[in-house]
Amino acid sequence: MQSPGSAQESAPSPRRSKITPERAQELYTAVLELLREGGYESLTMEGVAARTRCGKSTLYRQWGSKPELVVAALHGTRTPLLAHIDTGTLSGDLHEAARVIDAASNRDTALMHALSHAALQNPGLLCALREALIAPSIDAIDAMVRRAVERGEVAEGNPAVPFVAAQLLGVMRARPLLEGRYGEEGFLTHFIESAVLPALEAPAPPSGS
Repeated sequence: MQSPGSAQESAPSPRRSKITPERAQELYTAVLELLREGGYESLTMEGVAARTRCGKSTLYRQWGSKPELVVAALHGTRTPLLAHIDTGTLSGDLHEAARVIDAASNRDTALMHALSHAALQNPGLLCALREALIAPSIDAIDAMVRRAVERGEVAEGNPAVPFVAAQLLGVMRARPLLEGRYGEEGFLTHFIESAVLPALEAPAPPSGS
């Protein structure tokens, strides 16, 4: 016997309908907004339909289920935050990353928290979350450290090199749980100067800069 809420999760044999790219972006944006507001469990196809003034049947025809719609929204709105950063020094790169992360914390960190539990139960959702939010940041931070090694700022064999991305992304994830606050720029800057750069034996910026 089908549970009362199961109709919200899936519909049989979805048929694709024509939705313009612009309309799809509106739907994706609404999905992510609803996720940040109430979390994955509270998200329903009915809620998305109401927020976007779109027929629920249209959503089911296009995406088939809530998980598929969330995966599409993650892929369809992917915007790497840190890939453009290249200041010429590792310290400059990491401090700029702290500024960018702070500006996006209410958006991306909140979204990761909203999806983390559900993603562990859904391989497709976990893959989309990694590809949309996590992997691009890891790649960008790894590139910052790699450039620093090539410039001679960091020793090539330094054992902390592989863990810089895990440090930064981990503290972003942990701080809301430990202190009830996101990792804003001041906190991340202090973390970088106190924990990340010393482990790499890389120079910190001059005092007052």
